[in-house]
Amino acid sequence: MTDETETRTGWPGIVLIWAVAVVGSAIVAGLAFGGLDDWFEDDSWLGVFGALGVVLAVSVLGTLAVQLASRRPAGFVGRVSASIAGAFVVVAVAAAIVAPVAAG
Repeated sequence: MTDETETRTGWPGIVLIWAVAVVGSAIVAGLAFGGLDDWFEDDSWLGVFGALGVVLAVSVLGTLAVQLASRRPAGFVGRVSASIAGAFVVVAVAAAIVAPVAAG
């Protein structure tokens, strides 16, 4: 059973990753609505989703770095799951928002 204090102290790292996902998704969405057509040398309409995939990848790697840096093994899987799930939801919402613009 996980101690209540261990769950509470993990929230700053989780929220940090969610913030990274929000900022990255906002940048990609802003560029998509601004008319950027070339994403990582991919000029197809699917390129914006590749950029959002990079945001999700950075969030996953950031999650592992932040949670390993905390040096608290208790609750590790729960904290990592919460971070990645939240980042996935943020990126999925951003993908739904940019879909009409990406499809042209």
